[in-house]
Amino acid sequence: MAAANPAKTLQDETTCPICLEYFNDPVSLDCNHDFCRACITQCRGRFSADISCPQCRETFPQRNLKPNRKLKNIVEAARELSLQPGREQETERLCEKHREPLKLFCKEDEIPICLVCDRSKEHKDHTVVPAEEAVKEFKGKIQAHLKKLREEREKLVEFQVSSEKRSQENLRKTQTERQKIVSEFQQLRRFLEEQEQHLLAQLLKLDNKILKIQTENINKLSAEMSHLTELISDIEGKYQKPASEFLQDIRSTLSRCEKGKFQQPEEISPELEKGLSDFSQKTVALMETLRKFKDTLLSALDTKRGESLGSLRQGAIAANVTLDPDTAHPNLVLSEDGKSVRWADTRQDLPNNPERFDTVSCVLGCEGFTSGRHCWEVEVGGGRHWAVGVARESVRRKGRISPSPEGGIWAVQRWEDQFQALTSPWTPLRLVPSRIRVCLDCDRGQVTFFDAGDQAPIFTFPLASVPGGRIRPWLWVGSGSRLRLCP
Repeated sequence: MAAANPAKTLQDETTCPICLEYFNDPVSLDCNHDFCRACITQCRGRFSADISCPQCRETFPQRNLKPNRKLKNIVEAARELSLQPGREQETERLCEKHREPLKLFCKEDEIPICLVCDRSKEHKDHTVVPAEEAVKEFKGKIQAHLKKLREEREKLVEFQVSSEKRSQENLRKTQTERQKIVSEFQQLRRFLEEQEQHLLAQLLKLDNKILKIQTENINKLSAEMSHLTELISDIEGKYQKPASEFLQDIRSTLSRCEKGKFQQPEEISPELEKGLSDFSQKTVALMETLRKFKDTLLSALDTKRGESLGSLRQGAIAANVTLDPDTAHPNLVLSEDGKSVRWADTRQDLPNNPERFDTVSCVLGCEGFTSGRHCWEVEVGGGRHWAVGVARESVRRKGRISPSPEGGIWAVQRWEDQFQALTSPWTPLRLVPSRIRVCLDCDRGQVTFFDAGDQAPIFTFPLASVPGGRIRPWLWVGSGSRLRLCP
């Protein structure tokens, strides 16, 4: 079927959907959508060179931009047609009531009218001007608005470019800091390893000296014991002889007894004892220095971590989270205001809609977040079976689910007396808080949990661990537990 207005159709086909003007250097994406090259280049990913199509949201590498020469030629032809004074005019509209051309414009009713309408009682006291004059006036106003809108768009483009530049610069800074940290710790490790080897080498020298003295003493003792054993045997034999033989060479026998006294070998020298004592004192001083260094380093890291977590909390929007009854497991009972949920032993008769969890007793928040920083608090009370966190919009609802990042869930959990982060494998955590603050940073892909009482950090899922897409609050409530969303 022929188009009702060919000129309008041509204009639509030659207009960029981003700037709403004639295509300028038109390019095509693999999805067959066309844009000005400058306009689509502004749609790069935040930290990559990929292009996100504004119409279908598919992502392609920037190198996939293909010049559309045919469209460029059509645009040039359309421009020339629009400038020709003798081009075909659009079909003139007629008054529906009098079937006369709409040559006038009523300012009070803000509608085009014909000459007959102008003479009617309906428009008798109205201000009526020629249609061309009204067109000129309103086109001037529209042009003024278009100018402001284009200026606003340019500001947004400039902001986007500057924001991306700042992000890239910040990423370069973090990379520089990362390299500095790795380099410094490598040097520190090398230094400590060298000192360790030096100290162990000194201990090895002391070991060798002690073993040498010990070996010499053992050899001397063995020879002395062998000599004494032989002497005792000879004298015992002499002692059993008859008197005439016993008294023969008696002085020689007595002399041998006196010479057979034990000669004690040399103990460890005082110099070696002093060396051991000095080495021990140096080791104690070194260990004390290392402990102080470790304490100082830990204090600095805690301060840095506190600053990072403080900056995470700063700027976060307090989200007014309510629970979605369409997602609640049949054993979960929600309050009327959607702010609390408890476990019930009796399964409710609820419709098994696609959104509802049917096996694991979970519920999602009504709110979903795709960008920015958001915080909310959950009072966990004294229950012994619960979990608090966030989940992907597409998290599995039917059958068994995997409460882990692989399953689209980032949370902390209490099971009996154990408190854990639901990582793979689970990470043990410290004492259970009575109220938990959940902080979701969509832009950085990070989730952090705090003790809402003393603001102490509980656990952080690292940067970029939470993918893009819609993220919703997620609760799991087990037997005997009740959770409440705090204002």
